Amino acid sequence: MKVYGYIRVSSADQCEDRQIIAMTEKGILPENIYTDKQSGKDFERPAYKQIIKIMKSGDLLYIKSIDRLGRNYEEIQSQWRVLTKEKGVDIAVIDMPLLDTRLNKDLMGTFIADLVLQILSFVAQNERETIRKRQAEGIKAARLRGVHMGRPVKKPCENFGEIVKLWERGSLPFSGILEQSGLSESTFYRRLREYRLINKKK
Repeated sequence: MKVYGYIRVSSADQCEDRQIIAMTEKGILPENIYTDKQSGKDFERPAYKQIIKIMKSGDLLYIKSIDRLGRNYEEIQSQWRVLTKEKGVDIAVIDMPLLDTRLNKDLMGTFIADLVLQILSFVAQNERETIRKRQAEGIKAARLRGVHMGRPVKKPCENFGEIVKLWERGSLPFSGILEQSGLSESTFYRRLREYRLINKKK
């Protein structure tokens, strides 16, 4: 039997230290700890796919909490069945001792574990949806205040019109206009359309 640990954080700038400490306290070797840094909305994650392939029947998988496994109610249930039934792997959720498939394998124990799993899976997805809703509300509120979301808008240089005229006359190559304006090709064409539209109205 081999013991593995699976860690997930939602983005590259989030810290996985607490999960690593929890895995280390369980005596899991560093080379048997697999980490993904992406959303828990589905199970299309490289480290998770890798650990699924290498684990064999009788192995043990530790996760810190159910939401580290995922945040999709139906897929958490599905993956739990894949791991425990199809792969024959035991799972131990560190923050929820009731979710340890090595214990209470009788009918009542299985029923309680299944019930707890359903509740925690629901909570995990509900939290994800709440976070997304708050983010959307925050973006909407910021836009109403006139706050620009996304990358900063790159404005054309003061002599943009003169550069365009030189280019249109053939006196300046396209590479030259990009260099002098400091814009990328796609941004240049957007600013050119805006420039022509403004001048057409004058």
